[in-house]
Amino acid sequence: MKKDYSIAGHRIRIEGCEEWIKAVATLDGFKPFEVDAEGEALAVFTLTDELAPEMTEVQYESEVDGIVDRFGRYEGGYLFVMTPPDSASLSLWKEEGSNVVKFNGQLMPRLVRFALWIAYGLVTMAHRTVAVHTSVIQYKGRTVLFLGESGTGKSTHTRLWRENIEGAVLLNDDSPILRIIDGKPWMYGSPWSGKTPCYKQESYPLAACVRLSQAPYNKIQRLSIPQAYAALHPSCPPDFAYDDTLYDCISETIGEVLAQIPLYHLACLPNAEAARLSCKTVFGE
Repeated sequence: MKKDYSIAGHRIRIEGCEEWIKAVATLDGFKPFEVDAEGEALAVFTLTDELAPEMTEVQYESEVDGIVDRFGRYEGGYLFVMTPPDSASLSLWKEEGSNVVKFNGQLMPRLVRFALWIAYGLVTMAHRTVAVHTSVIQYKGRTVLFLGESGTGKSTHTRLWRENIEGAVLLNDDSPILRIIDGKPWMYGSPWSGKTPCYKQESYPLAACVRLSQAPYNKIQRLSIPQAYAALHPSCPPDFAYDDTLYDCISETIGEVLAQIPLYHLACLPNAEAARLSCKTVFGE
């Protein structure tokens, strides 16, 4: 059995048993990205009875709500393991040079969703594609990324755009896909949108990036290239930041973006004036 999804223009094939196909198909957000299972896929994600290989190098480890995530290397490729506090782990691994990502373990929806995000990043990063932790607005056929640490007001600011700027529409509220197409940066909707359901099979050119910080006033300024790199890089997948090959892919994609697209810092209040200020700065109105 198989089912294909097109995410940021990359065809991903989910292949294997009915349980695996259903585990992905029933996740919130994946339905809009389904396509006919025909043609060549960039990568195949399959559930296997094989035991996961042993991790020989842990490159990144984190814990959220008791679930421990570990990303690193095994002899021959990359390995990612998610371990909940009270159930079996879910592992995925990809051999160097292969387009097959193998999964084994617990198919809890929360685990499957994030594991698919990691797997997608592994197979697409070399194709100038990066999932960015950001909230993104589409306005007049172009997009603006709003960057910042969790709790800094990304979702609030994009809501203020929608409430106060006619024609502003949310494209994704957590993990849109940045992809370089013919040398130009584009933003795509994705099946991953955090706490705000917003799953759109749409894409638009990128107009600007804006990093937010809270302040008792509204002030915006354009950042230099080094400052802009430092502002954008933390919003790229941290799991991949400690591997030279993966980090080079991220850096090259960021470099192509910053060579063409302005990045601003907006110190702001959570009000309509802040949204109008960022809109006027980016679009001149």
